[in-house]
Amino acid sequence: MVWAPIALALMFAMPVLAAAAEPVKPASSFDTHQRVPWTTGNLQGSPDLPDPYTTERAFPKLKFVEPLSVGLVPGYGRFGVATRPGKIFTFEIRSDVNESQLLIDLQKTTYGLVFHPQFAQNGFFYLTYIHDDDPEIQNGSRLSRFHVPPGGPLIADPRTEQVLLEWPAGGHNGGCIRFGPDGYLYLATGDGSGIADGRLTGQDISDLLASILRIDVDHVDPGLAYFIPRDNPFVGVKGARGEVWAYGLRQVWKFSFDGQQRLWAGEVGQDLWEMIDLIQRGGNYGWSVKEGNHPFRPERPQGPTEIIPPLVEHNHADFRSITGGYVARSSRLPELNGAYVYGDYDTGKVWSLRLTGENVTEHHQLTDTQIRIVEFAHDLEGDVYLVDFAGGGFHRLVKSNVQVSTKPFPKKLSETGLFDSTKDLIPAQGLIPYSVNAPLWSDGAEKDRFLAIPGNSTMEFDTVVYPHGPDYADRGWRFPDGTVLVKTFSIDMEQGNPSSRRRLETRLLKFHKMPGDDDEYGAQLWLGYTYVWNDDQTDAELLDASGLDRVLTIQDAAAPGGQRQQVWRFPSRTECALCHTMASKYVLGVSTLQMNKTHNYGGVVANQLDVLNRLGLFVEKLPKPADELPRLVDYQDLTADLNLRARSYLHANCAHCHRKWGGGNADFELQASIPVSQTMTVNTRPGQGRFNLTDPRILVPGEPQRSLILERMKLEGLGRMPHVASRVVDEKAIAILTEWIASLNRKDALETAGAIHPRIPEVKAGPAE
Repeated sequence: MVWAPIALALMFAMPVLAAAAEPVKPASSFDTHQRVPWTTGNLQGSPDLPDPYTTERAFPKLKFVEPLSVGLVPGYGRFGVATRPGKIFTFEIRSDVNESQLLIDLQKTTYGLVFHPQFAQNGFFYLTYIHDDDPEIQNGSRLSRFHVPPGGPLIADPRTEQVLLEWPAGGHNGGCIRFGPDGYLYLATGDGSGIADGRLTGQDISDLLASILRIDVDHVDPGLAYFIPRDNPFVGVKGARGEVWAYGLRQVWKFSFDGQQRLWAGEVGQDLWEMIDLIQRGGNYGWSVKEGNHPFRPERPQGPTEIIPPLVEHNHADFRSITGGYVARSSRLPELNGAYVYGDYDTGKVWSLRLTGENVTEHHQLTDTQIRIVEFAHDLEGDVYLVDFAGGGFHRLVKSNVQVSTKPFPKKLSETGLFDSTKDLIPAQGLIPYSVNAPLWSDGAEKDRFLAIPGNSTMEFDTVVYPHGPDYADRGWRFPDGTVLVKTFSIDMEQGNPSSRRRLETRLLKFHKMPGDDDEYGAQLWLGYTYVWNDDQTDAELLDASGLDRVLTIQDAAAPGGQRQQVWRFPSRTECALCHTMASKYVLGVSTLQMNKTHNYGGVVANQLDVLNRLGLFVEKLPKPADELPRLVDYQDLTADLNLRARSYLHANCAHCHRKWGGGNADFELQASIPVSQTMTVNTRPGQGRFNLTDPRILVPGEPQRSLILERMKLEGLGRMPHVASRVVDEKAIAILTEWIASLNRKDALETAGAIHPRIPEVKAGPAE
């Protein structure tokens, strides 16, 4: 990558000693020359019972780039793996396997893979992929058959492709394919939209969308490349597509059959709910009249059959993007036999449920992982595997040996050892106050931040960069076991009057060192806890794992009647993990880009990196002076360059999701280290709906009115961005982004807008290589 010298000049022209974005005013001064150890920590154990399972690498010598689909290769004792870029591999199912073989390179975004049950005899396998992602194209998703010549190596020629079926792309494309016990091929299509069933296809059986299809690939109907089984539920129904087996499904992300020929599906919801469905012949699962058991657009016409409720559902405090699994039948973990094991892509949680007849008789969490669970697989013995999209590996469940702490977890903030006085918010000796360059928007709340490093332990300051295509960014700091980040949120109960400010919550993010967390995959465990302040503002109580909504009444002269109501979300423990992910390096604020700024230490104003360096908080001294290290800017600073203000805002508020493996559904990146031209936003067609804009794109240089990146920030309900941690529109940010997009009408602006990160020499090793 060539870094634009103009942008670097802009960055270095701004003095490092600029005013802090959110100056913190500690109740007492902080010694910036002599370190005081923090020794009062009292956060042992956990307030929750330990999970019965954890995970281990199943094939530790194998790693794939963005695996999406896995299937058994009949007759070969191998797994087949389809990766998103279109490379399909096979490998032997052995714990010590150290190589895979390329089956075919489709060079297209590939979603599904399945091998014919008679593959050993006929050499047929099937792929679903996107051949054109333009939502205006009628049929951008495709199901095709490919062929491996019998008797030879497992290598297929792309020229053997036979296209079987196509359906619209541009949103939820489905793509999961499995053979049923009846020998027919089943295919999930998705609603092709992304937001609120924009095509109004959920209850419509005249098309192939929002459905699970069932076709016979061994025979053909006239004019088709397959045969429609005559016992399909809508064969002969006027206007219906005979391929439809079940419908009303927003986005089935993985389904499977069990030994009793039952069809299980994980259905990704929209606003609030994720579902597990037991699919029946002709079943209607409600979308978009309902989302699970709950009304969504009840005024919309309903399909021809009654709506079937899900078996179970998870609200978005626990799950955000469900991944369907398998019914286990493993001799290794016999206690799980007969249990349906499934998980969540965003949160990494793994759950199981068990049916007795038609009733759910067991339903509980098995483990909480750091894995981007994009697929489950099962081997010939019925053992279940978790497939990690980000790390590229296979994992399996193993029994946990975590011991329950004999010391109770503190129920009150005053019991944590983090504050000498909770009433006055005076931190314990050794806690380090800090602030950030570009704060996360939190619905108008102000924040007091502290860093707690146990005893005399030290952090690893890391400015080494690792290339992820166009992404150049530091790996993130490394912290000692027991590190706690402390952040108190307060809000003015009268708009613009700081004297009316009340504390709402104090969030803790604690680092638990895990075995192997220094390996190349960077596995770490950061757990979030929320303490809710009492009405007297003297202490705060530990919130349970499920989170809480509370309505605040804000006195606001600009609101009708002089006041407005604002819903404040106290996050669940799971919601904390949605932003603090492996892809975002877990810790968002304590980073080089955010911490390289001045801070008011109770009257002493100094650069934070210099202070931490002087106090000996780093394993090694800073590699260079702070004014030569990268940083974001205060986006509210009107004297700063507009490009850098806008990119700093997007980095702080959006890039923890919108980055490689970050969890954002849209395939673009918003890190401040990337020039705009390389973020995959410029003139990119939206995949999640138009939102009533005329010919929208993610970002249209010079045209804010067509740029969805801005439009979705303006929303208060459906489709709002960010979709977590905020419910109030950031009007100042809207103004900044509007002005910035309007200014991006020159090529040089697109090339320089993101280069706020000075290039640091690359290395050839590390977790992200």
